[in-house]
Formats: sequence, structure tokens, C-alpha cells
Amino acid sequence: MSERIQSYLADGLWLPEGPVAMPDGTLLVVEVLGGRLTRIAPDGTKTTVAELGGGPNGAAIGPDGRCYVCNNGGFQHMVLPDGVLLPMEAPLDTPPGSIQVVDLGSGAFETLYEHSEATPFWGPNDIVFDEAGGFWFTDFGRDRGRSRMRGALYYARADGSEIREVVAPLDGPNGVGLSPDGKTLYVALTFEGHLIGFHLSAPGVIDLSASHMPNGSFIVGRAGPGMYLDSLAVDSAGHICCASPGVGAVLVFPPEGGTPQMVAIPDFLTTNVAFGGPDRRTAYVTMGSSGRVAVIDWDVPGLKLAFT
Repeated sequence: MSERIQSYLADGLWLPEGPVAMPDGTLLVVEVLGGRLTRIAPDGTKTTVAELGGGPNGAAIGPDGRCYVCNNGGFQHMVLPDGVLLPMEAPLDTPPGSIQVVDLGSGAFETLYEHSEATPFWGPNDIVFDEAGGFWFTDFGRDRGRSRMRGALYYARADGSEIREVVAPLDGPNGVGLSPDGKTLYVALTFEGHLIGFHLSAPGVIDLSASHMPNGSFIVGRAGPGMYLDSLAVDSAGHICCASPGVGAVLVFPPEGGTPQMVAIPDFLTTNVAFGGPDRRTAYVTMGSSGRVAVIDWDVPGLKLAFT
């Protein structure tokens, strides 16, 4: 890939994630360890939109223009002597996570969902809206001492009228995104390093007949040794651009499947990527451990999201 970091938009963020490039040129990010939703101006000026508490982990603009946030409930953390941020296991008394909705004008927010019929949320992580106005989101799960609560893939309505657990259990589901035609859903499995896909037959419905796996999934690609998978974005050519903690990179998977190309990022906790700018050829990459946002000129435009 020809992409290289051009500049850094901002620093001093407390584990930035969930970037959303806005039409006015600003960038929204959540700060997982800071518990807030932050707006970054083109000159790098940071403004707090809402103090959400817990651990806001992913964000997307919904059909009503509000920002929908996956909140994992919160982590412990430590700061290393060189200033590097390191998230740690959530305390046992950490409350379940939630889906929050933020009015970007006033900063007022509300909790939309805290559970499905099957289970409370252990770690809502990443979110994407479809053209029908519903949204897919992942629940990463949560470590609890020597045990691990496994996560799931959900589909929900923005008006609070419906939420369904679609695929469960999944171990460490993280990034989630849709193909340009909206007919394929991608999910990154962090610990396995697998990018999996699901063919969709309708909004919120997986076509189980399109795969030999009982849950309808198929493998798009795998990360390499020492690489994990975090959150993702899709470009207009259908490439799935997945942040990779561990070595620090964005892995660019071809939509037809196969080995990804790697864009190196100087942060072992690279967390997410979003596309913006007038032609959507600017990639914003969130760098969790150093608290920065990198700016990269991308080879092709990013995919236009449903309501951004």
C-alpha cells in the first residue's frame, strides 16, 4: 500500500476509538478510558460533547442525526512510565455495558439498550447502521477473573423497539462493517485474528443457506503472527480495513478473501479507522496507547456510511 501517515490530528486522548468523520470537517471520537465523546476540529482543538461514563468503545451516526455509542461498561488501566496507556481487565463489580444515544447539539444522552432477551451486555464494542435504519453491533464479552463471558452479534432498531441476538456465542467479536452493496456483513474476531463474513438476505437477517457453518459465517481472511483484530472500516472498493493491535497496523483485506496488505502504524494498540475529507480519501486512524489520531492519504475513497 502507498499510504503513509501525513500528520497527527490530535493527541492527549485517553484511548481513542470509534472515529466518525463529520460533514463539517470535524472528527468525533470516543475516549474509552476517559468515558467521554469528544469532537476534534480540523486544527486539532478538542471539545467534550458528552461525559458518558463507563467505557465508550464505538460510535456511529443514526437516522435521527444523533450519535449512537457502544459503551463497554469500563476498564481498569495503567499508565506506563513513558506515558503509554494500557487497558486492563474490568473490575468484577463493573456494571453491564449499554447502547447510548447522544444529541450532538446539547450533549444530552440516554440509554437505549442494556440487554437483550438472552443476556445483559458484557462489552458492546463496534456499531454500523444499514440503509434501513437498523444497526448491527458487537458485544466483545468480558474477562472475569479466570472466566470469560463470551460475546455476540446483535441487530437493533434505532427507535428502541427491537433488539435481537443474531449470532452467539462469539469469542471477542470486535469490528463490524457492511460491504458497499450492503449484502455482506463483516465481523473481526480479536483473539482468533479471523475476519469473518455473513451474507445477508434482508436487513438484520443472515442467509444461513449461503454457508456450511451453522451460524452462516465464512472466513474472509486471517491476521498474521502476533496480530489481533480490532475495529474496522470499509472503503469504496470493498476492501475491509481492520485495525490490528499487537504489532500496530491497519490490515487491508480484499473483499474476495485472502491475505491482507499491511499499513504500519507506530502504536501497538491501533484501534480503529474512519474515512473523511471532501472526497473521503483521508483515513483517520485512532492510536490507543499513545492517545493520538493519525491522518493518512488513502488510495481510494472510503465507503459513504448510511447517515453520516
